[in-house]
Amino acid sequence: MGEVATDQLQVWVDQDLCTGDGLCVQYAPEVFEFDIDGLAYVKGADGELRMTPGSRVDVPEHLRLEVIDSAKECPGDCIHVVRGDGVEVAGPDAEED
Repeated sequence: MGEVATDQLQVWVDQDLCTGDGLCVQYAPEVFEFDIDGLAYVKGADGELRMTPGSRVDVPEHLRLEVIDSAKECPGDCIHVVRGDGVEVAGPDAEED
């Protein structure tokens, strides 16, 4: 169980499903940002938006809960939070407890 806590998480947004609701940007503005197209994208530690579909960025340790919450609350179900082994921990493909 403790293993998951130390595992590096990554997050990506499926823009095809993004509703532009903005919940994720409110939860974790360091990780999510709107582009001029009105859709949410992830951004890396450098602050640059990752525009390539399926681009992943590391989830900062101090924002893990916010990023997971944004994936769970997202009305478009377009945010995927995955562990290093590829298992989705939050988002549309996550195993429900």
